[in-house]
Amino acid sequence: MTGKLFVIGTGPGNPDQLTPEALAAVAASTEFFGYFPYIDRLNLRPDQIKVASDNREELNRAQAALTRAAEGVDVCVVSGGDPGVFAMAAAVCEAIDAGPEEWKSVDLTVVPGVTAMLAVAARIGAPLGHDFCAISLSDNLKPWDIIEKRLRLVSEAGLVIALYNPISKARPWQLGRAFEILRETLPASTPVIFGRAAGRPDERMLVMPLGEAEAERADMATCVVIGSPETRIIARPGLADLVYTPRFLKDASR
Repeated sequence: MTGKLFVIGTGPGNPDQLTPEALAAVAASTEFFGYFPYIDRLNLRPDQIKVASDNREELNRAQAALTRAAEGVDVCVVSGGDPGVFAMAAAVCEAIDAGPEEWKSVDLTVVPGVTAMLAVAARIGAPLGHDFCAISLSDNLKPWDIIEKRLRLVSEAGLVIALYNPISKARPWQLGRAFEILRETLPASTPVIFGRAAGRPDERMLVMPLGEAEAERADMATCVVIGSPETRIIARPGLADLVYTPRFLKDASR
């Protein structure tokens, strides 16, 4: 008889974005494995144990959680955002796939959450109102040439693009290069949304055209959303602009 293993996301950081299902998983768990800023977002009881680790120890964290669950402990693996979007649910599945046979019998529940692009979209209007994709600009787990290829293909396909992990001290140039690639295909007027810390006290939303977009406007707390050629901006006197992508797309072949 194994314990339960929950994988949850804390959302972009606003406590109100932690779902009731995730809160129930927290209440049912004894031990918590995660990157320490994410675990610290939870209000845990004195009897609940934190096992915090660094941001780049995802697989080790998943293996440690699975070991404890296989021993009969109810554990919770904590991600930011949604656990299935560039986060810990995939790391747990990778660990199960490569791990001992008993890990396949662990009672696993992945709890859906609120990912950054959804929080940013909600704060600015409806930029994801039509077809869209999400791409991580981090080349820690995949080659940069693959990222460039995907950027070209999705911009040619006319998709709205949400960029995760856009820039860091160790990767200061990728976002600027991504903008260069997108400018080869997309109009210079295409809206670019820099959505930082959506829903938190230090939230910052900035919209500027692709032709003028500056990589320095982003940091690792930013989700960058690049519109499609159809994405529009509604100016509202005295209020923040709305950015949306229409649900209806004209047939370009006619």
